[in-house]
Amino acid sequence: MTSKVLIIACGALSLELNQIKKLNSWDHVTIKCLNAELHNTPKLIPEKIKEKYIALKDDFQKVFVAYADCGTGGMLDSFLKEYNLERLDGAHCYEFFSGQKRFKEFTDQEIGTLYLTDFLVKHFQRLVVEGLAIDKYPELKHEYFKHYKKVVYLAQTRSESLQNDAKKYADFLDLDYSFQYTGLDNVESQLNQAVN
Repeated sequence: MTSKVLIIACGALSLELNQIKKLNSWDHVTIKCLNAELHNTPKLIPEKIKEKYIALKDDFQKVFVAYADCGTGGMLDSFLKEYNLERLDGAHCYEFFSGQKRFKEFTDQEIGTLYLTDFLVKHFQRLVVEGLAIDKYPELKHEYFKHYKKVVYLAQTRSESLQNDAKKYADFLDLDYSFQYTGLDNVESQLNQAVN
């Protein structure tokens, strides 16, 4: 009998994780997502994961955390170590989508890069423009992004519509634009090890 596995995940990964689950017929896996807007207050991420873990752990043989460090400054890893839990490799989703080696190449090329994923492109207006109050105070755009040189769209799909939107957002920020397809292979590989 296959062990029941719980994946506690960032809401920004919900679509991709459920696609991977469906493609692999992981009927023994349950995915519970936390609000993606926790990234605006990363110090709360470990506590929210802990709450979910404590509430659900007794119903599963294994629990895996589908987060990177996500700006917690090591607080997430301290919590995971305490409960003997594992998470996705990397400092953030850009790194675990692209892989550490490839992401290092991107940062070596230009440190002043704003990275987008499919999720961030879809929710750019809400998370960036409105989330940073640029819609109310347009002068903030320059303040927030004055040290950036380019936008790199790390895409999980090959959607032309999302590519067009990402280019539009780069233009809005007056930044150069680059498209890089990552797919889901790196994340799927890590999840395979976690759930099997």
